[in-house]
Formats: sequence, structure tokens, C-alpha cells
Amino acid sequence: MFRIVGLQIAATALVAVIAWAVGGGSAAVSALLGGAACFVPNGLFALRLAVASRRPGGADVATFFVGEFVKLGSTVALLALAIWAYRDMVWLALVASIIVTLKSYLVALAWR
Repeated sequence: MFRIVGLQIAATALVAVIAWAVGGGSAAVSALLGGAACFVPNGLFALRLAVASRRPGGADVATFFVGEFVKLGSTVALLALAIWAYRDMVWLALVASIIVTLKSYLVALAWR
């Protein structure tokens, strides 16, 4: 799981570099904010599942569903915060970063 989160971080960085080359600093920051709103909750969710799997009973279904619900809610909250706080948002860079970050797991599946 942590490899996929690392891949998401790398994908976000790649999109931010491309956005910086095409659209400048505001586009790069927008891409970083969009990617971070996705990979930070995913990393915390992976950490929660890793900790829960080390318990004597292991991770149960409730741990997964509660963690997934918190992950989705925090992703939406982080995106709303980024949109509210960063006035120079470049929407194309934000959306592209979100899509690439969330779909980067397909690269991990292809490597297997």
C-alpha cells in the first residue's frame, strides 16, 4: 500500500513539473495542492490499515469502511480548503493532478 502512495507522490510531482513548465508557478502549486489532497488521505488510510493489521484480531471490515469514509471526507475537505485558500488556482492543473494521482495505481498494476 505504501508503494502506491509513493507512486502517487511521484505522479503529483511529475504533474507539478509539467504544469510549471506549461503554466508557471501558480499552475505548479495548483497541481501540488490537488495531488496532496489525494495522496495525504490515502497515506493516512494505508497507515491506519497497517496499524490495524498488527492487532491480535487483525483488521476487520469496519476498520476498512470507517477508514474509507474518513479518507473520502478528508479528500473533499482538503480540496475545498485548497480552493478556498489559494486564490491563484489554475483549474486545469488541479483537475489533471487529481486524475493522474488517483489513476496512478494503474501503473502499479501494470508493473505486476
